[in-house]
Amino acid sequence: MNDKPQALPSFGTIVLAAYKPDPALFARQLLSISKQTHANFECVITADGDPEGVSRLVRSILPGDDRFRVAGFGDRLGFYGNFERGLTLVPPSADWVALSDQDDYWYPEKLERLLPHLESAVLVTGQARVVTDSGRVVAESTMRRRTDICDLLVQNQVTGGLCVFRRDLLEVILPFPRLSTLTQNHDHWIGVAAAALDDYVIVDDIVQDYVQHAANVIGEATESFNPLRSLRRARELALKFENSTSVPSVAVMVANMTFGWKALMLGTLEKRMPERTHSLEAASKTFNGPWAVFRIVALLWRGVIGSRTDLGPALTHLIGLFGRRQATRRLTAAES
Repeated sequence: MNDKPQALPSFGTIVLAAYKPDPALFARQLLSISKQTHANFECVITADGDPEGVSRLVRSILPGDDRFRVAGFGDRLGFYGNFERGLTLVPPSADWVALSDQDDYWYPEKLERLLPHLESAVLVTGQARVVTDSGRVVAESTMRRRTDICDLLVQNQVTGGLCVFRRDLLEVILPFPRLSTLTQNHDHWIGVAAAALDDYVIVDDIVQDYVQHAANVIGEATESFNPLRSLRRARELALKFENSTSVPSVAVMVANMTFGWKALMLGTLEKRMPERTHSLEAASKTFNGPWAVFRIVALLWRGVIGSRTDLGPALTHLIGLFGRRQATRRLTAAES
């Protein structure tokens, strides 16, 4: 008996978010996508400003390849809004959706390796080798691991540029929820939505190079946790978002980044998924209610001991517990 998932002879849409791409890295990425062994796709490139410049680049890199089209927009939304805008352009004929950054490098069999898993899951994500833009290897693998929804809410394991998902997930994730915080992230939102459906997988296949460089909006974490560096960063963000570097202000800022964002994701899913799954019920029970603080502390402890949560995110969430009530009140007021 062959238990290996069978390939899908399916059509899909790759959404590539572009903003002032480096011409050499952009060309390398587009060519790697064009050479996929699963060739039945279209690639929608959403240009977040300067659409004509991006269109000229695409035409020069892939002349005559009509699978690639640029959706130009003059207004600048940032990566979160740009990916959302691209996902609204996925046609009804698509069976699956993949996300792409503008400066990575896909291995030829990426789609061929990942797509078969959509026979049994709504989303699949693989691993990447982390390299610099000069080609130096920083890490041989991103070492993503599948966790349940509660651990996933604490520490994201789903990277947008590594995953492929079924088109019907768009009905749950669009439009994206909005919260003015650095942790508002499209791949975390998509991953949590898939986990809420009890239906995502992470495989060990290394399917691409992830290019780490100074221009990354959100880079791959390759340094060990440094408490002093984290404290300095927390004070900088508290000054930016709370206009103060006091301990209460830092706690509220951290709580907004952690528990405010979680509350928004869970609240959005509860509204869009009237039939609650086991995973969504478990997450709501853990993060809401009068005993939530004790359940959260237990979750963080078990996550660190079980190597499902790194020490840095666990400590960040413990700090956030001190400002959690005020951050939740702000979110409730914003939604009303």
